[in-house]
Parts: sequence; C-alpha cells; structure tokens
Amino acid sequence: MTTQILFIRHGETDWNRIKRIQGHIDIPLATTGLEQAQKLASRIAREVKEGARLDAIYSSDLQRAQQTAQPVATALGLPLRLRENLRERSYGAFQGHDSDEIAVRFPDEFAHWQTRDPGFAPPEGESQRALYHRVVHAIEPLVAAHPGGRIAVVAHGGVLDCVRRFAAKLALDMPRDYALLNTSINIVDYADDASSATIVSWADVSHLDAPAADDNFKRAPEPGR
Repeated sequence: MTTQILFIRHGETDWNRIKRIQGHIDIPLATTGLEQAQKLASRIAREVKEGARLDAIYSSDLQRAQQTAQPVATALGLPLRLRENLRERSYGAFQGHDSDEIAVRFPDEFAHWQTRDPGFAPPEGESQRALYHRVVHAIEPLVAAHPGGRIAVVAHGGVLDCVRRFAAKLALDMPRDYALLNTSINIVDYADDASSATIVSWADVSHLDAPAADDNFKRAPEPGR
C-alpha cells in the first residue's frame, strides 16, 4: 500500500523575483503568484471532477504557502490543515538579503555556505541537515494518517528539495540538477511506513501559461552583460 502526495511549491513572491532569501520571513504572494494559485486550483478541481482523488490538503503556515493552498481547498470544499514543520529552511541572518549582499556582509559564512556542507547553519539559522530531518519527520504522520490515500502538501523549494533527495537517495551535498518551480506539482508515492518513496512525476507546471521561476539564489545576468 502506498500513499500518494502531491508536493506543490508556493506561487511566486516579489522576493522570488529578485532572488532575496525569504526563509521564515512571512512574505505574501505577488500578483503573479496569486494568479498561479488560481490556475493551480482550477487544474486540481478539474482533475478531481474527472475522477482523481484528493483526500486532504496540508500547507506550511507561512502565508505564501497558505495563499497558494487556499484556492485549492476552497475549490474542493476541504479544510486547509496548517503545519509549522513544513516551513522553508530558516536562513537566520541571511534572510532578507540576496547572495551578493550576503557575500559582503558575512564573507566567512558565505564562503562556508558555498562548500555545500550539510552541517553549515547561517547565524541564528538552520542547517541543511536539520531541515532534511525536519521535513522527513513532518511527512511521516501525514502518510500514517492517510494510508493508501492521496493528499496535497503545499510548501517551499527547500522542502521539495528534501523530498526529492529522500526519494532518490541523493546526498545532501550533491549539487541540484532538478527544478523546484513555483506552483509546480511534484508527485511522490510513499511506502505505508514512510521509510521509502518513489517519484512519479516532477516539476509539472502544465497548468500555467507562462514559465515558472526556479528556486535559486542567483540573479539572472542583466541584458548585455
């Protein structure tokens, strides 16, 4: 028996657009993100009407995730279940800055961050290893509550990254070669004891009519540069 989870990254925020780290700062969706959330809800509602199953909707308690999940919950008449442990990684003192600003303000910590050491935590923040264990343990009770079911989890790029690494058994320090897109649907089947998982599909944004941004911290080069 498996439990299928639709992992969904939140819609676009203004800080996503300028590559400013949000972490636990409670940033709302941008207008584009609100539009993405409505398109997501329309798609899932249509699929359910056509016979797809969705038993419950869970979300990070940060508003960018809630604002993405609520239209889906409303369209299906399901309660939105909030979980603090589905939040993005806490980046501590790095939050509110882009990578260029971090390199100037925290040069030693920035250099350590770039080594991809899973044990590194920004000042007052959370390490990649701590995030990974938090996410793995956050999903276990969801699987236990819905054996053989199908649920949606709306969260963040960092959470989806942990899910992908868990399912594919990827090392935490391995560079990412897969997308983490705004309002993407990423489907994963979990064993009934949540000890293993299998990726069914990844980074599906076919419900959008424009490209979705990836979860990264580097700004695109300016035109002509």
